[in-house]
Amino acid sequence: MALDQPGLNPETAEAVTETDAVVIGAGPVGLFSVFQLGLVDIKTCVIDILDKPGGQCSELYPEKPIYDIPALPTVTGQELTDRLMEQIKPFGAAFLFGEQVSELQRGEDGRFHLKTDAGREIRAKVVVVAAGGGSFTPKRPPLAGIEAFEGTSVFYSVRRMETFRGKDVLIVGGGDSALDWTLSLAPIAKSLTLLHRRDEFRAAPHSVEKMRALVADGTVRLMIGQMTALHGEGANLSEVTVKTADGEERIPVTALLPFFGLTMKLGPVASWGLNLNENLVLVDTEKFETSEPGIFAIGDINWYPGKLKLILSGFHEAALMAQQAHKYVHPDKKLTFQYTTSSTNLQKKLGVK
Repeated sequence: MALDQPGLNPETAEAVTETDAVVIGAGPVGLFSVFQLGLVDIKTCVIDILDKPGGQCSELYPEKPIYDIPALPTVTGQELTDRLMEQIKPFGAAFLFGEQVSELQRGEDGRFHLKTDAGREIRAKVVVVAAGGGSFTPKRPPLAGIEAFEGTSVFYSVRRMETFRGKDVLIVGGGDSALDWTLSLAPIAKSLTLLHRRDEFRAAPHSVEKMRALVADGTVRLMIGQMTALHGEGANLSEVTVKTADGEERIPVTALLPFFGLTMKLGPVASWGLNLNENLVLVDTEKFETSEPGIFAIGDINWYPGKLKLILSGFHEAALMAQQAHKYVHPDKKLTFQYTTSSTNLQKKLGVK
């Protein structure tokens, strides 16, 4: 559990058995939903299978810049996560990391009874599924013994660029991730080789152009072929055998980054009886509610006509979801729409008044 994040209160989280809302997923959209729910006096508990907040932003590209967040010309995945955590701090949400909601059913009391794979049981009036594309796992190259090197010499994402400083780096793949990290790591690696099965790439054309310029000046080596064997002692990789059209060659490698894509699974959500559309949760566009009253789906995990998989879209969905959630959590209270710029009540909640 990452305890150095602003807004985390792990002691409170461990004691949670009842709450107003459970948010499944601690990515940017899940975090912003805590803010929107907090504005309408809904207490939340956030559950995520990862060991820290941020979802894919923190797990897959914490140092990669994002350019389409309103008012932030450029922000990294980790910076965006940190800012969202700071923004929701006034609402004191509870966080449970390293756990997955395995069971969900409505109890006789009308509330949802949730159980995690750690055996924890929580009751809530509403559930917000903000689990991105579901649970994701990297596709592992079919090489004997690769498991022994994972986490030490083999990495499926870049969490800290400094990890690769001074290393003999081999990046395998032809998509955006492979090309982006080739360009980013080339200046700090001892050596960097990009390996792809063919001399055509699926990445953005300008990235391919920059990569070829680095190959031309000798900064990056481009190989066309595929890996056939890994060599090293214990968890430390030392060489990789690469098969090309000219035969096999063993090249020095102390850090391997295979970008073969991700396997996305809807996970336990698929068994909750919600209406689906091609493995995504079907919602309306007024409340972003699923086919089950009181269960909402926002962000990349949902589908509706015209859906755009953007963080911006998820933020919008979170705002409308919170308005409907208030009706379930506080059925006897009338909700008056207010602006944070002019409402002293909202400003007091945020600690700015």
